[in-house]
Amino acid sequence: MDELTVKTYRQTDMVNITSQLQAIVRTTGIERGICTVFVPHTTAGVTINENADPDVIRDMIMEMNKIIPFSDGYAHSEGNSAAHIKSSLFGCSLSVIVEGGCLQLGNWQSVFFCEFDGPRTRKVWVQMLSAEK
Repeated sequence: MDELTVKTYRQTDMVNITSQLQAIVRTTGIERGICTVFVPHTTAGVTINENADPDVIRDMIMEMNKIIPFSDGYAHSEGNSAAHIKSSLFGCSLSVIVEGGCLQLGNWQSVFFCEFDGPRTRKVWVQMLSAEK
């Protein structure tokens, strides 16, 4: 297992981690397999979405905060219930196919670490599974 450290700068933030994941894939030497990305936090997540236009990420954050506001009469005493809800909706893991030693993502796709209770320094765990013959 490999570990990435991700620093976030806002309460809700989405950080493109694709290049760091691709670097891990390269160092393993695995040509064909699966890259599993796991976030070991209950107020963060991971997703795949568009990387070409930064307005997509801005729009996602804006709408998430409208749908799940930071303050809404939540019972959880720490004051971060919205972050827990967002984390569950996005999910804490994903898998990406690896072929030819490269992550197989669509033309505009990238992997984003999703911060919902920042700013913080977070961990992302990465596990490679080889499909070599």
